[in-house]
Amino acid sequence: MTTLITGAAGFIGSAVARALLARGDAVVGIDNFEPYYDVALKHARVRDIEVSARQGTFQLVQCDFADPEALAQTISGHKIARIVHLGAQPGVRYSIENPHAYARANLLGHLNILELARQLEIEHLVYASSSSVYGGNEKLPFSVDDRSDHPVSLYAATKRADELMSESYAHLYRIPMTGLRFFTVYGPWGRPDMMPWIFTSKILAGEPIQVFNHGKMRRDFTFIDDIVAGVTACLDSSPQDNGEKKPGGSHAPHALYNIGNNRAEELMKVVGIIEQACGRKAEIELLPMQPGDVTQTYADIDAIRNDLGYEPTTPVEVGFPNFVEWYRAYHDI
Repeated sequence: MTTLITGAAGFIGSAVARALLARGDAVVGIDNFEPYYDVALKHARVRDIEVSARQGTFQLVQCDFADPEALAQTISGHKIARIVHLGAQPGVRYSIENPHAYARANLLGHLNILELARQLEIEHLVYASSSSVYGGNEKLPFSVDDRSDHPVSLYAATKRADELMSESYAHLYRIPMTGLRFFTVYGPWGRPDMMPWIFTSKILAGEPIQVFNHGKMRRDFTFIDDIVAGVTACLDSSPQDNGEKKPGGSHAPHALYNIGNNRAEELMKVVGIIEQACGRKAEIELLPMQPGDVTQTYADIDAIRNDLGYEPTTPVEVGFPNFVEWYRAYHDI
């Protein structure tokens, strides 16, 4: 069985590719190697996949899925059974300064993947959404049945739009789809623009770290292994076209799930864990809240737990030292 993974050189995409290949699936990966962050890291992830992949089971093609002709050419000749659509323009803060990049990758690109799924009569399309769709919701924990129509960033708005476009395609063409609202993913091979990487690099270098909202923030930090377990469980269990109501409210074959650690951790607690793993104290610069950010996230995972038996197993006390260890090895420090 061949699965198409978009964003296969990305943090989550590369991890899902490794997991599928390890269990014997074939993977065709696409990535446009967008220089939003250092592309050397993306190439390193791909090399890491290739080292362990059996011959003929993995192919990575550089392709911009926002270009429908390039996408069609890339998948021509491949018998694709399922799609894991993880490619996107990430970053809440970056979306404020570069809105058109999000319209192209997250809106047009998502539409192209929906069209591809329709044309190929895909068995199941699993796609990445985000906990950011909940905006400034004050009800905690966030449930997939909560209102999510008041985004506080353009990034969040594009992810909610992806969910709505997917709902229309599931309704019109009965394509089985699952949207996954990820909660602050971290771990080895993570992104340099995210807090774990930024704080670890600066603490090890003896540089000050910037902590927003004066440290009064809580996040549902989810370790990459737990994310991958959730993605693969969803991929193997497509929503049924039986007219019954799915998580998220759809009566089409379209489900929405939160994938989180089911715990909201104090940011300053996590800073302390990173400090201990680095072996030195951080110099902390407390700053006001940033535009587009939210004070807390907290995932209600009852839907995916009840439907698929999903259960995260990695607490922050284990996950963050694991990341710091990987970071030191990757940079040879």
